[in-house]
Amino acid sequence: MVVDVEGIIRCIRHRDESGVHTQLQEFNREYAQCFFFDAEERDRRKQRKLEEFRKNKVRGCADSDSDGDENDQEDRGLLLRQSLAVVLVRFIRTGVHCHLLRIALRTLRILSRDKRVLGPLVTDSALLTLAKLAGLSTSDSNDDASGPDSDFYDNIISSLSEVKAPMCCGDGSDDDVNDLNEECSTFEDDAKSDVSASNCSDVDTISWPESHRPSINEMHRGSVHHKELERGRKDRRESKMEGNDEEEEEDGTSVEEMQNKEALKVLCNVVYNSTWAQERFSTLRLICGLKERLSSRIIHPAPSSVQFYELRLTFLITALRPELSTQLQQEGGVSILSAALEGYLEVQWKEQYDCVLDPAASPISLEASQRIIEILKILFNVTHRAHGHAPSEADAALYRHLVAILRLCMMRKCMLPEDTDELQGHTVNLLTALPLQCLDVLLMVPLEPDSEQCQGVNMDCVHTLLLFMERRLESGDRVKEKLTPILNLLTESCRAHKETRHYIRKYILPPLRDVSQRPEDGCTVKSRLVRLMTNLDTDVKHCAADLIFVLCKENVRRFVKYTGYGNAAGLLATRGLLGGPTSRTSCSNTLYSSDSDSDTEEYRQVKDRINPVTGRVEREQTDPMEGMTEEEKEEEATRLIRLFNKLSRDNIIQPMGVDADGKLVPMAGLRENSLTEESASDTDEKEKDSNQ
Repeated sequence: MVVDVEGIIRCIRHRDESGVHTQLQEFNREYAQCFFFDAEERDRRKQRKLEEFRKNKVRGCADSDSDGDENDQEDRGLLLRQSLAVVLVRFIRTGVHCHLLRIALRTLRILSRDKRVLGPLVTDSALLTLAKLAGLSTSDSNDDASGPDSDFYDNIISSLSEVKAPMCCGDGSDDDVNDLNEECSTFEDDAKSDVSASNCSDVDTISWPESHRPSINEMHRGSVHHKELERGRKDRRESKMEGNDEEEEEDGTSVEEMQNKEALKVLCNVVYNSTWAQERFSTLRLICGLKERLSSRIIHPAPSSVQFYELRLTFLITALRPELSTQLQQEGGVSILSAALEGYLEVQWKEQYDCVLDPAASPISLEASQRIIEILKILFNVTHRAHGHAPSEADAALYRHLVAILRLCMMRKCMLPEDTDELQGHTVNLLTALPLQCLDVLLMVPLEPDSEQCQGVNMDCVHTLLLFMERRLESGDRVKEKLTPILNLLTESCRAHKETRHYIRKYILPPLRDVSQRPEDGCTVKSRLVRLMTNLDTDVKHCAADLIFVLCKENVRRFVKYTGYGNAAGLLATRGLLGGPTSRTSCSNTLYSSDSDSDTEEYRQVKDRINPVTGRVEREQTDPMEGMTEEEKEEEATRLIRLFNKLSRDNIIQPMGVDADGKLVPMAGLRENSLTEESASDTDEKEKDSNQ
């Protein structure tokens, strides 16, 4: 089905609200699940044509015609969408019926997925109009919408008619697109600069921990003209957050609230796709309107879908504009968002930092879990700079209050297991961002009869963190993104709290009994972590090695005992500990207790037969030099030396050694240093003799 975009513009020009309503609904139904362009496919097609041209030196007429028709069709569709965006922005500013306004906003939301159509949506007047419709601002736009509407629409229609003929026979469309942009700029005073800015430095990929939003490049894979959107999690769960109009009206959602939601969706797309819109959002101080909305929701809750998109917009803008996350923090954003978390979790306090955890409480609902996750993501953007800094007394109390709520997030269940995992994942991310000294709240909970404990300290939350880590280890999916936060959190906690370290060590590093297999073999938590110590990703292997190293109290001998020298070599080389525990390099400032690592009886019986490199008892191998005479052994040794020298001269291998600081250095440099030290010592001795 081909939607008559020119017909929509003509209906708007003649103020035919019935026709506009019908045709916009048709447009929305047709393209509700589509993106309009595929930048990657276009680049691949251009590259393919270039290679074909180089190969054949000349293009075939048939191919040229078909390629031209395809380009013309795509470029004309772009021009139509650009024109429709310009017209709709002006149309909604003139004041229309609420139901028609909501449909027009949905059309703008669909158009805002295309970064090439964002020009009319990133002007100050358009952003202020959308913000007002979203309930974020009461300011009116500066543009005068009461001008000669008939001339405005006539110029748009005539520009489309003028480019139709050349496009059908021409082979390029960039000039036509620029002409239309210039035409649009005559009606929008600040559109020209906004169009150029919004199309220059747009954000193609944004990486947030646990974020389920794909990158723009991932979204734009598909057909040349448009790609069908994949169904999201809320769609698969059949959540009411994306219900149709009838369902929303039955749920009691007012027309104004549905209008707010549609405007918020448009703003989310525009802010995500345009760096210019992000900058103007900051300059226009729309973050203040978002903060006021979040504050008011604590007292007057809104329908879940409206509040979800308010939170989503806040997350996007704080992730994309660091100065806005700082501003939100300085204006009490942490306390506002913490209060919102309390409301969604229905927190009841027993003591200052102790929330009531009712095992019989109903799971967190689908809608509440999504809003909680968005708040956790916003809090991460706002607080991640606090990690590693000593907070003030007021901030420490605020963060401890938040940690107490986060403990409840870790312990509560959602209706769906995947929601529980996602909620715990974002909670872990936020815990890694908070000051370490404030995390002691996780342990400041009175013991219950069925509590996990260590040395009289409640370990229920730590046990939940371990189970979460084990699930992530088993899944093996997106290892770096999903595992590094929980590994870092457990490592930092083990350094800070000896009770936590003792409990986690019993869980991950139980006393060695069976040393018949390599430490990395098997399906235990320890074996999975040891396998990660040789992962190709540097961050992953260092995080896994650091955790085990801290559990071994940063003792090199004990670390090698549990992991094998081959697996431990990477961390030891990085820290300059290859020289062993007598190395001059201090591995940490952490003060550990002096309890010893007692070996089991099984381990002591085979200790002398364990291969320190592999960390297991190896099968006895026959002596390869058995039966050889001394002359043959010397000849074989000489041959091996010649081979190593040849490989070294050809730079195929480089012999390495360990210097006095326990770091790997080339053998040549090590020998030069040794000779230098010897000569220096000889000189000192000669000077002493002469003085005597």
